[in-house]
Amino acid sequence: MSERSLISLAVVESRRRRQPALAPDDRRAALIAATIPLLHEHGTEVSTRQIAHAAGVAEGTIFGVFDNKTQLVVCSMVQALDPQPTLDAIAAIDPAADLRARLTQAAEIVHARFAENAHLMHAARKLIFTSDAHPEAAKQMALTRGDLLAAVTVLIEPDAARLRIPAAKAARLLMLHCGASTFGPFGGDEAFSGDELASLLLDGILQSHTGEQVTC
Repeated sequence: MSERSLISLAVVESRRRRQPALAPDDRRAALIAATIPLLHEHGTEVSTRQIAHAAGVAEGTIFGVFDNKTQLVVCSMVQALDPQPTLDAIAAIDPAADLRARLTQAAEIVHARFAENAHLMHAARKLIFTSDAHPEAAKQMALTRGDLLAAVTVLIEPDAARLRIPAAKAARLLMLHCGASTFGPFGGDEAFSGDELASLLLDGILQSHTGEQVTC
């Protein structure tokens, strides 16, 4: 056997080792898992070569299960922005805690999600919501926002009778503030405080007549 043949066999064997046979759905899942960290690092400019290298496959393998790079990036964004870990964290807040404590924890959880994924959310808004090319992804992202709002609303509702506004509106205000402090032009570098946001929502910005906070 010639040296060239030996080299070719070695290359084939190497590819076999790094590219195990997977069902299409499993291959898609593996490529998405490899793409998500690269999106955090490189944004949507990540190349298919980088993705293939991270996944341990040939670059052409990507196009065996995705129509193009954009489709892979969109699917990866939707997966990366899966709200379930955030929903689980909100659901784990002690319902027996007072309203102020519950709001403080919820604000910290929601803000952490926004801060961690700010660049992906910006990219998703540009790539998914500004065109009609990805209707299913846009629908999924809209459902995500609704699920987060509903989770915070449920957290507030036990004390709804004590509020001047509906629990859903209070939840929306919390979400808006967390979003603005992350994405807005006035967010700045100041550390976010869930306690301050809870106080703003519950107490406003005026001193009470006694100069004391109202306990909620």
